[in-house]
Amino acid sequence: MDRGSGHVVALDVGGTVLKGAVVDSGCHIVSRLRRPTDRERGPDAVVAAVLDMLEELVAEAQTCTGAPPHGAGVVVPGVIDEDRGVARLATNLGWSDVPLVELAQQRLGLPVGFGHDVRAGGLAELLLGAAQGAADCLVLPIGTGIAGALVLRSRPYAGAHGLAGEIGHLRVRPDGPLCGCGARGCLEAVASASALASAYVREGSPEEPGSAEEVLRRAAGGEPVATRLLTEAVEALADALTAYITLLDPEVIVLGGGLGRADERYLLHPLRDAVAARLTFQKVPRLVTARLGDDAGCLGAALLAWLKLGVPVADLGPSQTS
Repeated sequence: MDRGSGHVVALDVGGTVLKGAVVDSGCHIVSRLRRPTDRERGPDAVVAAVLDMLEELVAEAQTCTGAPPHGAGVVVPGVIDEDRGVARLATNLGWSDVPLVELAQQRLGLPVGFGHDVRAGGLAELLLGAAQGAADCLVLPIGTGIAGALVLRSRPYAGAHGLAGEIGHLRVRPDGPLCGCGARGCLEAVASASALASAYVREGSPEEPGSAEEVLRRAAGGEPVATRLLTEAVEALADALTAYITLLDPEVIVLGGGLGRADERYLLHPLRDAVAARLTFQKVPRLVTARLGDDAGCLGAALLAWLKLGVPVADLGPSQTS
């Protein structure tokens, strides 16, 4: 199918908010909607909220474009089975084995593309954002946790069981803090935004900050404890990325998430130097900051909708005439 002048609807299902969009054939968002997930009412209520939101997006598309959408795309967190269209497990939503694609297609009467939120966001950064022009990249959101989107030959890679990209659970410090997954010293337990803030609190420093951004601000001001903790986080990230680069040889690594958007002087630049210092024969990839921000999930969902409709990956970049 040629995208032509059509449009699709896209839905990014988050832990607390549903972010929806109508996306045109040039991969531009023409309308946005946001609604709560209703997760406090239980998993069935979340499914109902998702289906209602998709139906609302279809009506919005008709209103703002004058035509029905060609299809829909939905991205969700947790463990998914992309081939079967099933959300296997999402602890923050209470989901277990939800046949989301079947339910959505029954409600809408449209083809529905489906994928993992982080992997879809990675595809969007590759085709529309900071990694444009590359065929292989790692998109690394660093926020409350640390996730990874492996995009290989312009397609998100899920792995044999839908678990590929869990770089946050590489054990970079075997004697380090306990991670939420049950292991010790995972990258997420050492270098995520929440880990950085928690480590500062554990140091017993006065006027404890409430966020990683505050730790960065104090490190920028030269405070010794904050500076040391930030350096340790950068070193742990560099160790994990060195392993990734050695195994998969990406062209680009894109830093995203709340911490990934920090001033480049305090994270991106020292991380780039630390990675380069560790590599010998390996090619140093470009390290850049994510460009799409909160729109990455919706744009990724839109791209999955076009893929579901048979649009070739090579045609999924920005429209040449848009």
